[in-house]
Amino acid sequence: MNSGITHRVAVAALLVGVAGACAGDGGEWAGTVSDSAGVQMVANPDRGIWTSATRWTVEEELRIGTVEGEPEYQFGQIGFMAVDADGQIFVLDAQAQQIKVFAADGGYRHTIGKPGGGPGEIGPGALFVFAGPGDTLIVPDMANQRVNLFLPDGADAGSFPFSLAEGMPMQFQATSTGSLVMQRRPMPGPNQPERDSLDAIVVVTTAGTVTDTMMKFPSGKTFQMSGGTPEINLYTKESAWRITDDLKLLYATNDDYRLSLYTSDGRCERIITKPFERQPVGERDQQAVMGFLERAWTDAGVPPALLPQLRNMVHFGEYFPAFATIQTGPQGTIWVQQIQAASDLSEEELERYNLLEDTGAPEWDVFCADGRFLGHVSMPKRFAPRVFRGSEIYGVWRDELDVQYVMRLRVVLPAT
Repeated sequence: MNSGITHRVAVAALLVGVAGACAGDGGEWAGTVSDSAGVQMVANPDRGIWTSATRWTVEEELRIGTVEGEPEYQFGQIGFMAVDADGQIFVLDAQAQQIKVFAADGGYRHTIGKPGGGPGEIGPGALFVFAGPGDTLIVPDMANQRVNLFLPDGADAGSFPFSLAEGMPMQFQATSTGSLVMQRRPMPGPNQPERDSLDAIVVVTTAGTVTDTMMKFPSGKTFQMSGGTPEINLYTKESAWRITDDLKLLYATNDDYRLSLYTSDGRCERIITKPFERQPVGERDQQAVMGFLERAWTDAGVPPALLPQLRNMVHFGEYFPAFATIQTGPQGTIWVQQIQAASDLSEEELERYNLLEDTGAPEWDVFCADGRFLGHVSMPKRFAPRVFRGSEIYGVWRDELDVQYVMRLRVVLPAT
């Protein structure tokens, strides 16, 4: 059999396999799968496979928090959270600079860390917490330019430094084996020439050693220095990425609905697309964002005289991104959060508008592991996911008074 026929047979077998992998949902998929230089191209239609009988839903399973009562169940500003092998929930309270630990049933157990810069202390602005090898907790600490390590019982397990000269950490994730994955962005200092730069996604061990550079790509412009002055460019092109359980990299830029899946050795394996229409950023959207920023600056103690200078640092793109964020869910599914424009909210909702939590809509597009569009899942309003773990979703829910709670949802799969 010559090489051309072999290639066509292999592609045909691949397409049949893809069709079977997502079958059995009761609906028909109207997209196409093709091969381009060894990359599988999955072009989705607007309509998904799910029917009313096969659609996935989510239901609330646990809520932790209180407006009044025991302080152990009150939160100031929830950052991220981690879940260990026993189902314990580790919640980083960015305001308190501590980690609260809860049992799988929501009962309070103990608190880890305290504010400060010494051993076992957490600096201001820390947001992330991950469960590492042996359930060691990994806590990136920007203020102290280090990564803190804690044992599950709260004991200090040391730290390792990171240098901002090597790049500003833009995002952290963790692999299923507990390695820390960091997106670093070069930031020229004052009086340094501006230049095109590349962000890098690197894998770091709990000893602080960089073991792999998974990808490099052009730096986004959301946060940048212009003539030595910081700039905030909202709704501009940025990269989004997610490490999968089998250590592949799901990557996209938010100006297009186009997801690329890379193997651990950097080979592009699959590209997934779906039609979309970008929504223009209107004056009401800009007013809502500036209102949130000014409240945040005021709450942080910024003098009123400096507010005009900060306002001048903020610029807006013409259109909203194509999507908000990417996650991976049960059975290898890919979840893409839709955008929620502030102009689509009611006046009452705008009073509590939070740029960090409300840019993403409650609606998520869900794709099977092979990239075919299944349909939509709606999460509770004012719920922001933090961790997808099996069929469980852990996140932050805000009530009508803007009080924060830890909430656990369960993905409900129909029997069919």
